[in-house]
Amino acid sequence: MWFGATVRSECARGRIRGVKFGEGIPWKELTIVTARDIPGENRVVLMEHDQPFLADAAVNHPEEPVVLLAHRDKYLLEEARRAVHIECEPLEPVFTIEDSLRGAQVIWGKDNVFKSFQVEKGNVDRVWTQADFIVEGEYRTGAQLYIETNGIIAVANPDDGVTVWGSMQCPYYVHKALMALFALPANKVRVVQAETGGGFGGKEEYPSMIAGHAALLAWKSGKPVKIVYDRAEDMAATTKRHPSRTRHRTAVTRGGKLLAMEIDFVIDGGAYTTLSPVVLSRGTIHAAGPYCCPNVRIRSRAVATNAPPHGAFRGFGAPQSIFALERHFDHVASAAGLSPEEFRRRNFLHAGETTATDQVIRENVNLNQLMDRALRVSDYAAKSERYARENPGRRIKKGIGFASFMHGAGFTGSGEEYLASVVELEATPEGIVRVLTANTEIGQGTNTVFTQIAAQALGIESDRIEIARPDTRSVPNSGPTVASRTCMVVGKLVESAALGLKQKLVQAGLLTEGCTSAEFARSCRAYNETYGPLKSRAQYQPPPGIHWDDATYQGDAYGAYAWAVYVADVAVDLVTYEVRVNDFVAVQEVGKVIHPVLAAGQIEGGVAQGIGYALYEKCVWDKGPMCRRSACFSKSSPMPSAPPERKASENFPWTAQLRRS
Repeated sequence: MWFGATVRSECARGRIRGVKFGEGIPWKELTIVTARDIPGENRVVLMEHDQPFLADAAVNHPEEPVVLLAHRDKYLLEEARRAVHIECEPLEPVFTIEDSLRGAQVIWGKDNVFKSFQVEKGNVDRVWTQADFIVEGEYRTGAQLYIETNGIIAVANPDDGVTVWGSMQCPYYVHKALMALFALPANKVRVVQAETGGGFGGKEEYPSMIAGHAALLAWKSGKPVKIVYDRAEDMAATTKRHPSRTRHRTAVTRGGKLLAMEIDFVIDGGAYTTLSPVVLSRGTIHAAGPYCCPNVRIRSRAVATNAPPHGAFRGFGAPQSIFALERHFDHVASAAGLSPEEFRRRNFLHAGETTATDQVIRENVNLNQLMDRALRVSDYAAKSERYARENPGRRIKKGIGFASFMHGAGFTGSGEEYLASVVELEATPEGIVRVLTANTEIGQGTNTVFTQIAAQALGIESDRIEIARPDTRSVPNSGPTVASRTCMVVGKLVESAALGLKQKLVQAGLLTEGCTSAEFARSCRAYNETYGPLKSRAQYQPPPGIHWDDATYQGDAYGAYAWAVYVADVAVDLVTYEVRVNDFVAVQEVGKVIHPVLAAGQIEGGVAQGIGYALYEKCVWDKGPMCRRSACFSKSSPMPSAPPERKASENFPWTAQLRRS
């Protein structure tokens, strides 16, 4: 096996004028791949097919791949990588959302907008003159990184086709991309998911890129090729959570009832589309939160900049827009003279009311009860009072706050219908039932819950269930492992396929209800001997009563929601600016829990990741390239002895206007 490496552009935007290979390297020993060596389409097949596997004439972001190298000696390979120089004629880059929206430099189409949505409910324009208070605010979020780095091993040749093994969430995404890259039929491309940790969206679409690179090197060299990014390369070059800017304008009555919400939500997509449309979609739909408002307008855009493309990341889009809403609503409550909890209590959604997309809530939602429990468990009222009394004059100040949210499970609107996911079960003559899906175990417990569901449906012990490794040669396309869909959507298909398999045995007269595992095994053996392989297949069908209009973005955005209230108790050192989370309470309604330990683990992991996002993670770019040094600021920079005096509007820009006396 040889090792592969990627030579990347240092230029943020420019025209490629040439590639120079330095002296002192035995170049004839290396395999060198450029865009000219690609046998098929030089585009990552995903949504817009706009991102090249290897830049040819131009580069659109720092760290864009231009040349691939492979050699048996990974140390010589690294020396060779450093000896390659990409000659680039620089063009004026765009680095901010504002510059992109202004269109100073057109880097995508006519207006730098990858995708836009508009949600309209009621008539927002008629409400402003009726409002007692109008509150405006602007809120921003940054990028965030997933955990495990990307890695792929590839074997490829014209006779046998392409096979890759690697860390990934969506084998069929990679399969589709490799088919186009090599102009091969489906049966000539095989994708196998290896053990994967730290997916979080970072292993959704980017594995198509690194798999393509490893396979191109294997194709040309005739050797198996492995590419595993180190932390620095992975951080600088791959996808991250989209940075965002959200502007709110909210009209409320003196009694604190919402009259209108006007929301402008923009995400930084980076240089290519990747998954920005679906990230924008979810962020748009969740931007109005779990609140009942008769008049809502949400305008959203994903814009192009000359940053490495941003991609899906846990919650993809919703954390960005929900953060803005929850911060803003604290200010709205203050303007109306209400506490944050009382303001929310007066505006929470209830069964029979409608969301921003006019989806009728059919679930028995009780957000007031969730909030009451969260505030009681966290001792919110007593701590709020005590902190307000004790904080003046102290260097370390304490505070407590909360946020409420909903989260749609599954793909938005008609997404699940479009995917048409398929699951298969097969029973061996020994009575072992194999579950065949493309959904991957990435630490969240997929294999465990699928085992539980199949075992319960069949009425046998869980050790009789075997989960097949996701391998496109042997498992059907059950869709990607994303969007909180695996347990709810694919788990239901596992149950349906298991019941179908059991029904075949019953109809053949080989099985009765309440059978033992030994009887089940005997019936499987008899079926296989008499009728051939015992298999069952289930395909997704939309539940009745679900309607979604992609053109107007109205209707049932999701088949089900989770509802939650989270409370954070923190301390802030006003000299060092250190923040410590002293306590955190999460109260969440998620429906039927398949595995309590795994479900709790998902919530706890999300909380930890949210705390990291809020307090400890910051991606810094320096005129294009991401800063990869241990510190992005000089150690000699003076630390202020006391925080500068600032008005609240400078820290959290918002204004309140009194409309009526």
